[in-house]
Amino acid sequence: RMDQALLLVLNELPEQGLRLAILSGSCHQCLYQFLAFVPPSSGSLRAPGTVSVMVDTQHPLTLRLNDSGADRELCKIQYHFGEFGNYSLVVKTLSTSTKTVSCDLVINEGPINSYLPILFAFLVYMGLFAILIVSHLSMKINPVRNWVYKTLNPRETDRLINSELGSPNAADSASSDPTPPLWSAAPRQRLRSLDTFRGLSLVIMVFVNYGGGKYWFFKHESWNGLTVADLVFPWFVFIMGTSILLSLSSMMRWGSSKQKVLGKIIWRSFLLILLGIIVVNPNYCLGPLSWDTLRIPGVLQRLGVTYLVVAALELLFTKPGAESGTLETPCPALQDILPYWPQWICILTLEVIWLCLTFLLPVPGCPRGYLGPGGIGDFGNYPNCTGGAAGYIDRLLLGEKHIYQHPSSNVIYQTAMPYDPEGILGTINSIVMAFLGLQAGKIFLFYRNQHKQILCRFIIWSIVMGMISAVLTKCSKEEGFVPINKNLWSISYVTTTSCFAFILLSVMYYLVDVKRLWSGAPFFYPGMNSILVYIGHEVFENYFPFKWKMQDTQSHAEHLTQNLTATTLWVIISYLLYRRRIFWKI
Repeated sequence: RMDQALLLVLNELPEQGLRLAILSGSCHQCLYQFLAFVPPSSGSLRAPGTVSVMVDTQHPLTLRLNDSGADRELCKIQYHFGEFGNYSLVVKTLSTSTKTVSCDLVINEGPINSYLPILFAFLVYMGLFAILIVSHLSMKINPVRNWVYKTLNPRETDRLINSELGSPNAADSASSDPTPPLWSAAPRQRLRSLDTFRGLSLVIMVFVNYGGGKYWFFKHESWNGLTVADLVFPWFVFIMGTSILLSLSSMMRWGSSKQKVLGKIIWRSFLLILLGIIVVNPNYCLGPLSWDTLRIPGVLQRLGVTYLVVAALELLFTKPGAESGTLETPCPALQDILPYWPQWICILTLEVIWLCLTFLLPVPGCPRGYLGPGGIGDFGNYPNCTGGAAGYIDRLLLGEKHIYQHPSSNVIYQTAMPYDPEGILGTINSIVMAFLGLQAGKIFLFYRNQHKQILCRFIIWSIVMGMISAVLTKCSKEEGFVPINKNLWSISYVTTTSCFAFILLSVMYYLVDVKRLWSGAPFFYPGMNSILVYIGHEVFENYFPFKWKMQDTQSHAEHLTQNLTATTLWVIISYLLYRRRIFWKI
């Protein structure tokens, strides 16, 4: 099967059976898992005892062979098997006098390169982008542009040829770009880099949710650590925080009262939570009995709660003149931070609450401050402690049937407890993530058109967040004070992903809004219709043309083709909606 290899174990030891156990390299402090019993060789026929097993190829493995009688370890081998490879593990005696045993791994049939489809897909998309760039540049050549307009719209030929500039008027041309002008001094003009950032996060999120070609690095990390899939949700939360600041600033500038704005905030939060529970809930289509096991937490639910808290904080503590970026402070270099000290106190208070609950809350049957996955992790000492305090709070307040039943830890760590990565306790740190995005919005607001100042502050914030992450994690995956963990939404996870977010946003701002070397396409278009694309991709996930019956379900290439096609279709849909000025806002 996909992500597996065949291992044939040959036991040439007479009258001595073997116990084969296995340990995944991605399973931290785990117990060896029994895989198979290998019978002894037949002395009279000189035929070795054999057994065939399937082994995982996603991560390095450690194989351990023990004597089935005395349970004595005979040999241990570490190896990273290749997908669809065929291997033999030969166990034999080198010396009868010393009873020295050797274990030799032999490759019978070489594995395939399962990453070639990614390379091929990359080249295809780069080729398409190259064609689009060449076409765009060609349209700047007057004879080429006039020929295209003549071919597509013959009635306009004379007007185009006789035009004083040799090109159609921007107000008349059917091909004119409907993109609003970039943000300058005009208050209602828009930063394209924000929508591009949001669109990039959304496109990766859609691709990951559709399966990511079934590659392990496009799936969420089993517990501690970071993969591509773990980046997109916090980035989306981050840019939501940035948009909150600019949106509220615009509404206040146009004279809306705080009561009216607060009503809009509450209504939007309510709609996000409602959509998350009813529309995109995994149990929605299972019939009326599904309400008994309805999942209460979720992505949109967390976005709704996060939006409510951060937007309310900003509205409550906003300062006169802030919406125009002219707020006077004793220290102009910190004008985007010091006037908002009440907000910082609230956020730090929330973080202290998270730390106290995480590390001090007593959890029955679990050590205080436990951050592990449970299951076979931590040498199997705490099998029912998945997520520590975070899991306990969700099970206590929401009930086991109303949280996620298949967390990413159940494959590697073989956990049996339900655990929700969008649970109650982790929402505190998603609020912190959105607040950091809010700070990016304040930088845009207070240093309007000061490109160097904006970029320098983004870099400073990324360095600060990176240093905090280095201290919290001790620059290691497993040994830090607070490891990076998406399931827990640990504070180190927030600081690390926000570090990357500040860097990515600074690059996009420089390319899209400062130098205008890139229009933000194609990510700009789904970024303008993010709610519609997210809900649409969830609702129509199992419908053609987003999904079809594959010829070979054990092929990364077919899964990658299907997932990339579905993601590309949503980008095209968002582009068509953009051209028709159709935007779904809540």
